[in-house]
Amino acid sequence: MKTNYLLALLFCGILQLPQAQTTVLDTFNFDGLERNYILYVPAIYDGANAVPLVINLHGYGSNAAQQNFYGNFKNLADVDNFLVVLPDGTKDLSGTTYWNSFAVGGSVDDVAFISGLIDTLSQNYNIDPTKIFSTGMSNGGFMSYRLACELNNRISKIASVTGSMNTTLQGTCSPGAPIPVMQIHGTNDPTVSYNGSFGVVAIEDVVDYWVNNNNCESVPIVENLPDINTSDNSTVERYTYANGDAGSSVIFYKIIGGGHTWPDAAIPVPAYGPTNRDFNASQVIWEFFKGESFVGVNDRDVLEGIAIKYSNEVLRVNIPESIRKPSIQILNTVGQVIISSLDTEISTTNLSTGLYFVSVQTETGKYSKSFFKY
Repeated sequence: MKTNYLLALLFCGILQLPQAQTTVLDTFNFDGLERNYILYVPAIYDGANAVPLVINLHGYGSNAAQQNFYGNFKNLADVDNFLVVLPDGTKDLSGTTYWNSFAVGGSVDDVAFISGLIDTLSQNYNIDPTKIFSTGMSNGGFMSYRLACELNNRISKIASVTGSMNTTLQGTCSPGAPIPVMQIHGTNDPTVSYNGSFGVVAIEDVVDYWVNNNNCESVPIVENLPDINTSDNSTVERYTYANGDAGSSVIFYKIIGGGHTWPDAAIPVPAYGPTNRDFNASQVIWEFFKGESFVGVNDRDVLEGIAIKYSNEVLRVNIPESIRKPSIQILNTVGQVIISSLDTEISTTNLSTGLYFVSVQTETGKYSKSFFKY
């Protein structure tokens, strides 16, 4: 996205990063080219345990710095302790930054580059090789699909926002294994048409391709997300294709009236259509990556014997007696602590409608979950 306003806000955001967190700007030589990347390391990372890695790829004509702001995962990484790397693509013949997401053509092997980037980071950070994920905006979503086709021995899940597959890649893609996929797309996308275009696969056909590849149930669970923001000119339907091979799934967020935008991004980009505000794309992507469904009322999760349940505006945390001195915090989506308590039942009556995190700190570690207050 070529927006001076976006760049101005971006650099303001970078300058205001807390000191305890680390944003690394680095370069390494790959295949004769100097390749740049941004790495975000949360304050809670200490290297003692292997952590997930999220590869976040920018769109056509954009760059790593813009994507770091626009498709922001930093606050989520601060809570759940994972690394986020944002590499820069290379220049095409027109001088525009891009990812070589096509199965043929182009002189840059970005699949090999991403694999090399994983190797480079793994030399310096304790990365869990079973939890390496790729997501991206537009061209970055296209590239994530190519990684699903050609690097699924290293990439365990992918999520595409406003991206698709080109017809050549679809014709040659042979994953040989199931790979969980999330697709987020607006029906009024003016850049990557929902119904497909010359050389670009229609979005529902992309979803069907991965449903078939993963051997998921062909009939999805269809849910209408609450229209929380009635002024964003869009609504959301979520399609869940479950019970695929090896527990895989395909999740599709269909944004009725949505544009070529990242849902709930910090700033809208009107030239690319409406930005949906009924859900946060980064949040649902991360929940998908870490193996949890999007959390709503009455959802329940068990982590190392800790059960977190939210219903009737009361958050209940069941903690085994063997776990001593737990402390509980509720945080908003920007990482601010809203409630801090030693009680295991917390009223949320005074919280506004929206998405929150609950973090349970014990002597043995930190456990987190998200919940939505309607």
